[in-house]
Amino acid sequence: MPGVVGSEDTRLVVVRGNSASGKSSVAAGLRERFGRNLAIVGQDNLRRIVLRERDRPGGVNIGLIDLTARYALDHGFHVVIEGILYADRYGAMLRDLARAHRGITRCYYLDVPFEMTLLRHASKADAAYRAHVTEDHLRGWYRERDLLPDVAETVISAASTLDETVHRIMCESGLDRVAAVDR
Repeated sequence: MPGVVGSEDTRLVVVRGNSASGKSSVAAGLRERFGRNLAIVGQDNLRRIVLRERDRPGGVNIGLIDLTARYALDHGFHVVIEGILYADRYGAMLRDLARAHRGITRCYYLDVPFEMTLLRHASKADAAYRAHVTEDHLRGWYRERDLLPDVAETVISAASTLDETVHRIMCESGLDRVAAVDR
């Protein structure tokens, strides 16, 4: 079958949501619980650090996220893609990747109200980032329930703790039933 990616044993997890919704913390929690052989494909890392690209429709980072995830899956890694990943910009890529993946794929949207986004942003440890990213930035980036079209996406409310969210994703994706490989 052309275009297939990964194996029946690989897991693909997509974690989306607004700024300060907990995406990076969830990805880190999944890796901490799972161990080695789990690749984190972070939108911010590839877009801002590797490419230093603004988040625009048709951005180069969209293909790089796809390519990176596919490469890791094809080499036996489980993959967590995390980022804001606006539905109108990243939706087609995520849909195609989910359809092409031969293993278990689970997509999650962390649904955090804007008021909580502000509180979480204010509690970030990086003072320079807090000073650089203002309430106006956060308001401009915020999209309420920006769910993916044509992709089954589980909405996780702000009431779910980090541990509860990580546990849920581990169980629903099957990561709790596969062994980590020490590479």
